[in-house]
Amino acid sequence: MSAFSEAALEKKLSELSNSQQSVQTLSLWLIHHRKHSKTIVTVWFSELKKAQVSRKLTFLYLANDVIQNSKRKGPEFTQDFAPIIIDAFKHVSREGEEGCKKQLGRVLSIWQERAVYENNLLDQLSQVLHGEKKAKKRPYEEIQLDDEDFATQSSPTEPPQTAELIRALQELENAASGDSALRQRISSLPAEVQDVSLLHRITDKESGERLSRLVEEACMLLADYSGRLAAEIDDRRQLTRTLELFLHSQKDGLAQNEQKLEEYKRKLARVSQVRKELRSRLNNLPGGLYNPSN
Repeated sequence: MSAFSEAALEKKLSELSNSQQSVQTLSLWLIHHRKHSKTIVTVWFSELKKAQVSRKLTFLYLANDVIQNSKRKGPEFTQDFAPIIIDAFKHVSREGEEGCKKQLGRVLSIWQERAVYENNLLDQLSQVLHGEKKAKKRPYEEIQLDDEDFATQSSPTEPPQTAELIRALQELENAASGDSALRQRISSLPAEVQDVSLLHRITDKESGERLSRLVEEACMLLADYSGRLAAEIDDRRQLTRTLELFLHSQKDGLAQNEQKLEEYKRKLARVSQVRKELRSRLNNLPGGLYNPSN
């Protein structure tokens, strides 16, 4: 990927379009350069405020893609977007196109469902969109439907490219569920760190401190693996939606091509009939049999 600089980022943001490929391509570039996350977020917010009204919502789609897809790489973007995301929502809600609050609401619904941020911050975002009235808690089925709707309506709706699917599938090859070495480490954890009833075996401070270190290591190991699994679940959900979009686009293309095939078959039949009648007519004219090679 190209090297990072503020000028390069500003240029890429200026070229950002409201298409799934454009958003995801830039998102990948930003995640690749996540060590510059603080600078990226600062420049993103600055360019958001200068963006045309019709492009402001796309900046939020980009932030959403970066925040969600960078989680398994590290917490940098989630943390660095947090201080400015409320002001960003306020700005887009106030300065964006009419109806953008509904789209922002869909983004927020996904963040609430996936606990992307702490409840306090999510409540503040809800207040930006709905006022002091707290958004009512929706049933799981409605959230699930809205999650699917978010992928097809609030996000750019161009059908995914084959390269996107290949990239997503390749990334899952290194997913947490396939990390057999780490699962082996977890399964090898001593019983003492998993069973509180065994604490009576601690008879001296030295053995207690040793077990404490093992427990801390086990907590960190399990928390990290749980986080990776949660991120993988999100990735697989996103891949499922992407595959559904791709399948839908392929079915549409298949139906269109089948219609075109039938149309051209009918045209071929008509032209063939004309050829047949023309040959018959020419053969009956003075001058002998018609030779199609002449």
